[in-house]
Amino acid sequence: MELTVVAVPNCPNAPLLEERLVHALAETGAAARASISRRTVSDAEQAKRWQMRGSPTLLIDDRDPFADPAVPTGLACRMYRDEEGHLEGAPSVAALRRVLGQVPGGGAR
Repeated sequence: MELTVVAVPNCPNAPLLEERLVHALAETGAAARASISRRTVSDAEQAKRWQMRGSPTLLIDDRDPFADPAVPTGLACRMYRDEEGHLEGAPSVAALRRVLGQVPGGGAR
């Protein structure tokens, strides 16, 4: 499973996404089957190429599991809703566990 964190330079929420992703991978037992890479995006063309609908964006096997097709690609900050509906700068660990569980072999122990 290829995981790519796509973010603008110095995005303050990219480290939070990576930290939560590591926790979710450990909790699902998928860490050994996952490869995490990082992409820095600095212009609109790169954002489009990497499907970045705001920074940070997580791609799982080149697909954004949190994508809203109505939101265009771009260099803006991205916000995610947690389980209580609050906005955060990265998906919650629970949300990451859910999307990892939808990937073949992503949630199996």
